[in-house]
Amino acid sequence: MIEFKRKFSNSTKLALCIATAGLLSIPWEGASCITLFIGLLPLLLVSAQYSGSWKDTFAMMGWATISFALWNIFTIWWVWNATPAGPIAATICSTWWSLLAFMAYHIVSKHASKALAYVTFVTAWIAGEYLYTNAPALSFPWLVLGNGFADDPWAVQWYEYTGVFGGSLWVLLVNILALEACLTMRKRAWTAATLAIVIPIGISIGLFYKYKPDSKSYTSLPKMTVSVTQPNIPCYEKWNISAEKQQDNLLDLLAQAPDSAEFVLMPETALAEMINDRQAENSHIVNRISEYLQNEKPTTMVVSGGETVHLYGKVKGSETARKRGMYYMDIFNSSLGIDTTSTVQIHHKGKLVVGVETIPMWLRKAGDLFAVDLGGTFGQLGVGESQIPFEHNGKKVAPAICYEGLYGDHMAEFVRNGAEALFVVSNDGWWGNTLGHLYLFKFCRLRAIELRRDVARSANTGVSGFITMQGEDIERLEWDQRGVLTADIRLNTKQTIYAKYGDYIGRLSLYIAALCLLYFIAFCAKKKFYLN
Repeated sequence: MIEFKRKFSNSTKLALCIATAGLLSIPWEGASCITLFIGLLPLLLVSAQYSGSWKDTFAMMGWATISFALWNIFTIWWVWNATPAGPIAATICSTWWSLLAFMAYHIVSKHASKALAYVTFVTAWIAGEYLYTNAPALSFPWLVLGNGFADDPWAVQWYEYTGVFGGSLWVLLVNILALEACLTMRKRAWTAATLAIVIPIGISIGLFYKYKPDSKSYTSLPKMTVSVTQPNIPCYEKWNISAEKQQDNLLDLLAQAPDSAEFVLMPETALAEMINDRQAENSHIVNRISEYLQNEKPTTMVVSGGETVHLYGKVKGSETARKRGMYYMDIFNSSLGIDTTSTVQIHHKGKLVVGVETIPMWLRKAGDLFAVDLGGTFGQLGVGESQIPFEHNGKKVAPAICYEGLYGDHMAEFVRNGAEALFVVSNDGWWGNTLGHLYLFKFCRLRAIELRRDVARSANTGVSGFITMQGEDIERLEWDQRGVLTADIRLNTKQTIYAKYGDYIGRLSLYIAALCLLYFIAFCAKKKFYLN
């Protein structure tokens, strides 16, 4: 049983719960990641105050709910700018997963050994993050603990072996060691907690210098020239501006890219035209771009976001198909690869934004009643089922779209299919100049490290730019800027351990957590039998 001898008043417990929310939130506010290593400690100390009675368990549940709800409110408040329902729903779901893991630890810690309690805590927490990340139509993995290092890529270069769940594992282990140090007040325990922070950082710094842009391992890789465009069309005005005017804007930006650029990126939904994905080459804007490339930039491919429609006829061809008149169709948020050939390469977005692009299955019968309209097509969109790279001039690139950049294993599938660099097109200005669009760019740093691929990102209103496979920014266009950036990025064909095996830490944690809980149930049943 885990107990802390010093007793806290309710006001102290409240302060500790708020401290946990604050310490966990700081890395998502653009500050240091170091607070993560003691972020859960105040709440763990509150847990150590209570016994295993039902009364104390419910009291602890209340304190934990305060901590996790405040953590969400402090970090995702900006979603309110697009829809008030967003942060409320996300806070409820995220708090639930964190609370479930923490209470599993709390209950086990009051009735079984420390070892079982700690293993349950770590694995149940990561299992919750993994399940929430992969939950159909409910996924919002913003607050995965490992994402808290997005501003400190130098500290987690070993993500190429573990992915972000390795970061979560690191944070949880250090918090447990810090708790042990507080409980025992032994010098050895404090030393162990310190070394648990310092050693992984030391390993990371070694890897950081290995992948520096001027290092031999980086400069020996082949390179290509890429341009990213930023049209800077205000999100809420985009759908009130004529398609022709938006397309003229795109072609003007395309003209500013150098002829040497092998790829030019344009943002999510930039094409401003509904395109039949079976006859994309007949689209007006596709023809305009293709003809321009033939005349001016014959060696260039444009990778741009756009809306595509797939017609099924009178038979419902998929679970997500919507009916218009007598016919069924799927509308996709897509990226398109356009060059001088008659073939248009298309990728359908596979990770959709909850409430805007996807609706939970049990709410779909209500049509678009629960969908958030941010302009353009909303409600349940079609879901892409494959991550096939675009190929041009013998080079393969991942044509990811906005929210997909938040999912390491999803992006790894592009690499497993041969992608040598990562492209991300986005239109993420719905929340204004807040943390939302900034962190969607920053999370791409973690993808660069996990997969050791350079990243090029084009966003409608910012941030657009380039990220090295070391997780460092090269150049970027900030919020509310219009323009074109061009850089040489490296191509890598080697697969990291993470690229090969994906979120294996999440999968293992799920199994181990289940075994821990089964063992705990058997332990309690056996204990009760002997007592009787």
